[in-house]
Amino acid sequence: MARTATPSPTRPYHHGDLRRTLIEAALALVTEKQDWTFSLREVARHAGVSHNAPYNHFAEKQDLLIAVAAAGFERLRDHMRTAVRGIAAADEALLASGKAYIELALENPALYRLMFGPALAKSKGGRPAEARAAGNDTKIVLGEIILRGAQSGAFAVSPDDPLDQAKAVFFAWSVVHGLTMLLLDGFAEAELTIEDLVEEIERTVLKGLTPR
Repeated sequence: MARTATPSPTRPYHHGDLRRTLIEAALALVTEKQDWTFSLREVARHAGVSHNAPYNHFAEKQDLLIAVAAAGFERLRDHMRTAVRGIAAADEALLASGKAYIELALENPALYRLMFGPALAKSKGGRPAEARAAGNDTKIVLGEIILRGAQSGAFAVSPDDPLDQAKAVFFAWSVVHGLTMLLLDGFAEAELTIEDLVEEIERTVLKGLTPR
């Protein structure tokens, strides 16, 4: 299941689309190199623009990396939405969204670590606003599933209490994120397949949400 995604060719630059072109070039480099130690000059070369072009939109490399992380969250959101499309039962949708989440992380570990790791954290521990907003948009997918389960009675969560729903979202996300990091860091038991681990952990999450 774990593999390094092959970066798609960067689209040719078109006037007025420089910012997106640079973000896509940086995304491709993160995917190809599985790190983000490249320079803005290298991003410009990969995008096929002048070495000064990135500064039209990004004052420094950190600003570009924040935009890359935000794009990563957008990919994750879209991947999860695609995975749950057409699934009526909230519990099955939760399983599908969790599998999609882990799948995308394992396909591009460096991008996932950039999105969630300390590289973009500010000195006071906060996350950059752009990346945080994109992460919250991704979390909405999970929130919608939790709300649907609360309304149908599939989950022991109050459909009228946003705080109760937020706790359930954080619980489910914490478990899936924790498993993802353990898998990325190579702590999975050798005798267990990734598929089995994902299935068992997600079933445990469902047990925690199921009315007793």
